[in-house]
Amino acid sequence: MAEKPAFYMETKHVPLINREISWLYFNDRVLQEAADPTVPLIDRIKFLAIFSSNLDEFYRVRVATLSRLSNLNLKAKEILGYNPKKILNQIKNIVVRQERKFNNLYENIIVKQLAEEKIFILNDKQLNVSRGEFVKHYFREKLLATLVPIMLDESLPLPELRDRAIYFFVKLTKGKKSRLALIEFPDMLSRFVVLPETNNLKFIILLDDIIRYSLEDIFFIFEHDTIEAYSIQLTRDAELDLDKEVSEKFIDALSKSLQKRKKGKPMRLLYDSEMPLDMLKYLVTKMGLHGESLIPGNRYHNFKNFIAFPNVGRHELEYEKNIPLPVEGLSFGKSLMGMIAKKDYLISTPYQSYDYVIHFLREAAIDPKVKEISIAVYRLAENSRVMHALMNAAKNGKNVTCLVELRARFDEQNNIGWSRRLEEEGVNVLYGIENYKVHSKICLVSRVDKGKTEYYACLSTGNFNEKTAQLYADHTLLTADKRITADLVNVFKALNKNILPKGLKSLIVSPIDSRPAIYKLIDNEIKNAKAGKKAYMILKMNSLADEQIIAKLYQASNAGVKIKLIIRGMCCLIAGMKGYSENIEVLSIIDKYLEHSRVHIYCNGGDELIYLTSADFMTRNIDTRVEVGFPIYDEPLKKEIREIIDLQLEDNTKSREINSHNTNKYHKTNSAVPHRAQVDIYNYLKYKTKTN
Repeated sequence: MAEKPAFYMETKHVPLINREISWLYFNDRVLQEAADPTVPLIDRIKFLAIFSSNLDEFYRVRVATLSRLSNLNLKAKEILGYNPKKILNQIKNIVVRQERKFNNLYENIIVKQLAEEKIFILNDKQLNVSRGEFVKHYFREKLLATLVPIMLDESLPLPELRDRAIYFFVKLTKGKKSRLALIEFPDMLSRFVVLPETNNLKFIILLDDIIRYSLEDIFFIFEHDTIEAYSIQLTRDAELDLDKEVSEKFIDALSKSLQKRKKGKPMRLLYDSEMPLDMLKYLVTKMGLHGESLIPGNRYHNFKNFIAFPNVGRHELEYEKNIPLPVEGLSFGKSLMGMIAKKDYLISTPYQSYDYVIHFLREAAIDPKVKEISIAVYRLAENSRVMHALMNAAKNGKNVTCLVELRARFDEQNNIGWSRRLEEEGVNVLYGIENYKVHSKICLVSRVDKGKTEYYACLSTGNFNEKTAQLYADHTLLTADKRITADLVNVFKALNKNILPKGLKSLIVSPIDSRPAIYKLIDNEIKNAKAGKKAYMILKMNSLADEQIIAKLYQASNAGVKIKLIIRGMCCLIAGMKGYSENIEVLSIIDKYLEHSRVHIYCNGGDELIYLTSADFMTRNIDTRVEVGFPIYDEPLKKEIREIIDLQLEDNTKSREINSHNTNKYHKTNSAVPHRAQVDIYNYLKYKTKTN
């Protein structure tokens, strides 16, 4: 029986774990991967980078929101059901512990293991004469012209620091007098410089230490006895204050808001813990920071750059790159639409090739019988082949409609750029629906053959983004099933009219249909359980936070429905709690690929129902976004999805148990054989291709 967790809260008699605290423990699972000695060394560094990048976004968005709410005092507690100031304090305590763990992992384990591989990360004090000369030459050639210090004056305000930029806070001392300065790091250069190799020994130095080594060249005009430099990084509030009108005004407002984002309220100051107290006090006073905003760190910040840490050693220091598998029955040398007309196909990326989606769009762009292409996009690759296919389709005379969600957080600028390019090429661009983000991943192709209109659809749990498809585990359905395409026609008709789709028969579309449809599916399992029939649900998603759905899952558990949840990120539901969730088990898989697919499996009295969807069980996905869930009708595909989910439930290597104690304990199964879902899924799909 689970006890009440330390961060337990109860709203309307529903026991929950606070979502921010739950998210921090998800990020702790990312840190576990960085600590796992079975993970290749370079990939462990990448997991440190992911942890750091995640934390930046967390402060920019979630902590920023809590900080605003904390100003409401008692009203906030009444509205939220908890005290935001108390949660902010708990967040700081957890983050400080995690940063300590992070720093120890990097400094005392990762760096030493790199040295065992004859790879050395040198700092400014470890350079010999020849390497020092190399560094000085690099500094003068590449760096010096980009660095202009800001000399600080006690009588003037501190200049606005850019969000997430790295700065050196510098102190020059001459006798009893001192000067303070700031140096902003250039962001157009690689953070890492590979030094000349010596006797098979590899050497890497960070830009940070090149600047430290060359401080005398920067401040040569000032007399000084000593120079001290400590890195700082400020994270600002990233929320947008937008004009909601969906029009050209909206694009202009968003563009201006993105500029404001850089000057949002300071949320977190990450600073070198070696910084003297007088220098830290200066920053705190000048910025008006509070205690919970101060996070001590090590000498290197903005660790997200370490995602590009160069592998100068053995290939085995990185995960082996699997060759994307073919999808049985699909061929690049034939018409995909001709094959899709006969049966449905499922693409499971990154195990299988995302090129099928690109090929589907390219074929639609050049097929003279294709008259219309409609698509909704959320996040796009920088040089998107999806967008190029759509622009070429428009040039070929197709009627192309593309809904670009401009409010895709942190991708707004990229999406604004693409929307303008699409319009220039003759694509009809839609900008979503007022007050609702369009988060759906859907595409519909209209083809006229012998006077008859046929429809072909592509629906996915992930974005139309060929770059992230190499890392995100998602499912994409290619279908000509009239039950799905007829609904999709109505979805795009509604989006074209800037209204919400409704009255659909097969698709489950937020915000109108999702909540009642989900409740109906859960109620059906409750009814069967009470009747003594077999009743279960297996639900996989990124996040589970909606209170009403959690209450419904507790109700189902109490009725005897067996519930298995696979949740990668935050999970506010408390598993195994007496009187609420004794029949609920929650697992989380963190591994080489990011688990991004959303899969729902309902027992349905033995005739399983399987849905894929773009939505998580979060209030925003259910009530304030346009999301599309779609059924899998094809029996072989249903079997394939079920077997993939079963492999994930059997994982006893990268799967963690999520419970009230937030310990992230690794999941153990009855099997004595190690099972690792992402490896097993690749082998399963590879075997299927060979045997069919």
